[in-house]
Amino acid sequence: MAFEALKQRQSVMWGNGPYQRVTETIADIHQLVVARLDPKPGDRWLDLACGTGAVSERAARAGAAVVGVDLAPVLVETARERAKELQLKIDYQVGDCERLESVGDATFDKVSSTCGIMFAPDHEATARELARVVGPGGRIGLANWTPDGGLGRMFRMMAPFQPGPPPSSPFDWGREERVRELLGEAFELDIEQHVSTLETADGEEYWQLFSTSYGPTKTLAESLTEERREELHRAWVDFFETDYKEGDHIAHRREYLLILGTKR
Repeated sequence: MAFEALKQRQSVMWGNGPYQRVTETIADIHQLVVARLDPKPGDRWLDLACGTGAVSERAARAGAAVVGVDLAPVLVETARERAKELQLKIDYQVGDCERLESVGDATFDKVSSTCGIMFAPDHEATARELARVVGPGGRIGLANWTPDGGLGRMFRMMAPFQPGPPPSSPFDWGREERVRELLGEAFELDIEQHVSTLETADGEEYWQLFSTSYGPTKTLAESLTEERREELHRAWVDFFETDYKEGDHIAHRREYLLILGTKR
């Protein structure tokens, strides 16, 4: 599938379901990214693939002037509603991290993305935009799932039910050598490995959360016949009950890279 066609599908897919329920399962990652970028009053902050606004909200509370961009209109609308309820001034926009048409060169002091830009299919284009919009001495903070970690394994479990492989692997952003290829010329990089663990009572509870609220899983399940959907359901539950059972519950260890960079 061509990049543009895939992005059109993604803009709908990520808004398919109440994603806020899922983003709350990575609150520890949001907190770490914001803490490492250390927002200050007056910082010009760009939150890419902002979802429903978890990082944007934290940065805005600290006094940063925040712009949040996401490909999915439904997520942007949810983020706007949340900002209004929380009385936070955040400029949310529907946009493409591969082509930030409304953003000038060297506009931002800090740019964040938590498990977001990795899903944009044209990795080189995303990397060029990161280098372009960050000012000299500016900083980036990216959290990306690793290919061999818990999320990478989960996506491989779902792969047999997909119509075909994507044109690029989002999990390449979780490979240190690939990140250095993409960003090393423009940024001085510090790359760390971390783990975020999601606990559920059992595999069925995990299935119910993701099949109703996580865009990729919900969209996949809805695309299948009833018989194939039940096969995916059983494969999902068996995967977590077999590989991530700890005592009387599921503990899904989700390894990720924390990529911190300073613009050269």
